[in-house]
Amino acid sequence: MSKVFPSALEAIHDIPDGATLMAGGFGLCGIPENLIAAVREKGIRGLTFISNNAGVDDFGLGLLLQTRQVRKMVSSYVGENREFERQFLSGELEVELVPQGTLAERIRAGGAGIGAFFTPTGVGTLVAEGKETRVIDGREYVLETPLKADFALVKAWRGDSTGNLVFRRTARNFNPMMATAARIAIAEVEELVEPGEIDPDQVHTPGIFVQRIVLGRGYEKRIEQRTVSRNAR
Repeated sequence: MSKVFPSALEAIHDIPDGATLMAGGFGLCGIPENLIAAVREKGIRGLTFISNNAGVDDFGLGLLLQTRQVRKMVSSYVGENREFERQFLSGELEVELVPQGTLAERIRAGGAGIGAFFTPTGVGTLVAEGKETRVIDGREYVLETPLKADFALVKAWRGDSTGNLVFRRTARNFNPMMATAARIAIAEVEELVEPGEIDPDQVHTPGIFVQRIVLGRGYEKRIEQRTVSRNAR
């Protein structure tokens, strides 16, 4: 069966209401723009999103917050989204804040089949409340559990029809590990090529982890806050 889907909307056709999704990206860098737009168009509701951030008010996952399609966010940085803040403070949105390194490791653990791990991050804070702690070599650690999802929405630079993926520079971020931690990984790519056209040594995510792939279109690739030198011309 071919992994290639003709459109993002068709690639996400069976995501149900109430699903848990991972969405790649760091800020607005490397986010699956087409797949997010497809989720919005399909109108899926009650979603839990595991993502480093929640986009901005009018882009990225912020588009799904606008339409009240997100029930819960598991994130590490949410400071660029006023609608997120409003929904959280009003009780409309459930939020689990996770330190960024811990978030990355929980996702990696989910993909690697690791049952749990100890980390010193968060000890003595709200992050550790209700969790097991242990002193190891004189230092206190908190037990963290893995994160998994029903679907992962990831964005790559190049991919082939068997699902092998190559990410470009900082757009790699959370995408590769998320592809391993979901039951179904859906990848959108800027370039879709035939098997053999990607040097095996350049593959970041092997196709065995990717169940669906779609050629993305019309990327905006926004920047949250562009800062330039006063002398820039």
